[in-house]
Amino acid sequence: MIYLDNAATTLIKPRPVRKECLNCLKHYCANSGRSGHKASMKAGEKIFECRQNLAGLFNIDNPSRIVFTQNATMALNIAIKGIISPDSHFIISGMEHNSVLRPVASSGVQYSVAKPDETGLVSPAAVESLIKENTTLIAVTHASNIVGTINPICEIGRIAKKYNIAFLVDAAQTAGIVPIDVGECNISLLAFSGHKMLYGPTGTGGLYISPDINLKPLIEGGTGSVSESMYQPDFLPDRFESGTLNTLGIAGLNEGVKFVTDRTVDELQNYEKSLVTRLLDGLSGIRGIKVYGNDNRVGVVGFTLADRDSVEVANILDARYNIACRGGLHCAPLAHNSIGTASKGLVRFSVSCFTTKKDIDKAIHALNNIAH
Repeated sequence: MIYLDNAATTLIKPRPVRKECLNCLKHYCANSGRSGHKASMKAGEKIFECRQNLAGLFNIDNPSRIVFTQNATMALNIAIKGIISPDSHFIISGMEHNSVLRPVASSGVQYSVAKPDETGLVSPAAVESLIKENTTLIAVTHASNIVGTINPICEIGRIAKKYNIAFLVDAAQTAGIVPIDVGECNISLLAFSGHKMLYGPTGTGGLYISPDINLKPLIEGGTGSVSESMYQPDFLPDRFESGTLNTLGIAGLNEGVKFVTDRTVDELQNYEKSLVTRLLDGLSGIRGIKVYGNDNRVGVVGFTLADRDSVEVANILDARYNIACRGGLHCAPLAHNSIGTASKGLVRFSVSCFTTKKDIDKAIHALNNIAH
């Protein structure tokens, strides 16, 4: 199989990730923070080590301000639902995933949408123009999951700081492949997935919460701490980590983060850029192909093929050519509406560091056959 659906999850994981998951299952897949035996203590050590490595990746001073979640969706829900107040106003971008749109829309909070340009780029000016006296949150995706366009989060972060507004960044598509510095970009809340470009197992993700943000917990229950109290702990990470953590997944994620750090984000990003350049060059020669997005993108390329339905094209690629990709709306109808592709969606190719030039060439060849 040629796997080009890495924006959903990376299929191929580094060997140390697979190895540590097995080691965890065999020796320490226990409940951290609940018991004093060796397996529990080892689980706790690995989980804290992962927090430390993530903190180093995002330039976070205090690892305890990273809360583990099952994915970026859960992290975004914790952030959005935890910060809502009755009279608040939110700003979201027109390229947001349903993981942002749905919790905002269903909450009943007043919100405005910053419209992107035709490439999916959200300008700082578009965001600033929507700020009101009661604006309490600006939420922007770092990179679009349908066209890959990278948004200027540091510039938007400076606007948020200027007006003393909390700034939430959805880094599901960028964590591990684009440099992120929460301090430099004035990020109050950073949601990320562990199973994409951090090369961890599915069921992993997290949320960074800055010290000046006070969130209500989404879930309450057992934390292994202050068990005598009937109320949720008020300190991090326990305030947001009720129930048994995904020890197995976090152990694998820890190795994925180390893999990214050892290879360096810059090296991984440059490799993906070379694959995208090769892909775009090949697509440009196929009749009826229209590519969306701009040149500053992650390893995501969204395109249409003449008047063909995007799901149909993706299904043909899978059935005839054993190429895994994704067609449709990608859980982001707001983004598709913004760039005018809501009626038939897009075919999305997304690469990883395990994608080869040969994979790209075969995908181009397959599309050329389909087009003719």
